Amino acid sequence: MSKPVVTPLRRSGRSSRSGSARRPGRQRKTVALGNATVPDGIAARLFLLSWDPVKGKLRGQAKLGKLLRAAVLVDLQLNGNVADDNGRARVTTAAAPIDPVQAAVLEELRAVGPRRWRHWIDRRNHLTVRMVRDELARAQLIKVEPRRVLGIFPAGRITVRHPLIRRQLLHAAHDTLRPSRVVSRVDLRDASIAVLAATAGLRIVISKEQRLRHKDRLAQLAVRVGPVAPALKKSLQSQHSGG
Repeated sequence: MSKPVVTPLRRSGRSSRSGSARRPGRQRKTVALGNATVPDGIAARLFLLSWDPVKGKLRGQAKLGKLLRAAVLVDLQLNGNVADDNGRARVTTAAAPIDPVQAAVLEELRAVGPRRWRHWIDRRNHLTVRMVRDELARAQLIKVEPRRVLGIFPAGRITVRHPLIRRQLLHAAHDTLRPSRVVSRVDLRDASIAVLAATAGLRIVISKEQRLRHKDRLAQLAVRVGPVAPALKKSLQSQHSGG
């Protein structure tokens, strides 16, 4: 294995100058292994974090589609491509993102027009999971091996190629919960991962004990993240109740 080198975190897309966008926190330097670097997108990061290194499979798969859709919406908001307009997601005139998953979701929003955030969280969940997975595989951050469940249903066995990157992301998410960190200075992508994972009950990222102990802290971070987190909560509650 090649010696870890430090490379700057690249950003996907350009932020709008209109002031409607929420800007990410100050860019951090991240550890890379060879040509592998931490992915920019929150959805891609959450996918990696959803993988259980002990059991060798994804956790929370019933919620993963909604979680990743919410993450893409936050990505678009941070990039300045989408703004909140009285509880609705409105596409701005900012340059389209480079990330193909974000670009595809943005085109959905552009084609339909402003809708409530939950509307977009509830749409095309399985497709979004597959697109995020395929992009991670293309970047050689995961390996997807075809298999069949019960010898009948096609599926894919997923392996994270660089566990160090996953551990780095997990550490960054947990670091946002430290009381010594000023909430306003926490990196917004790290904050979004912690908030969305806690909202979705993704315990492999934010445990139940952490969620309860840092309830107030998570609420403060959620205010910075914006309207997507409460929309995700409502969407998941509706899923659980069958509504």
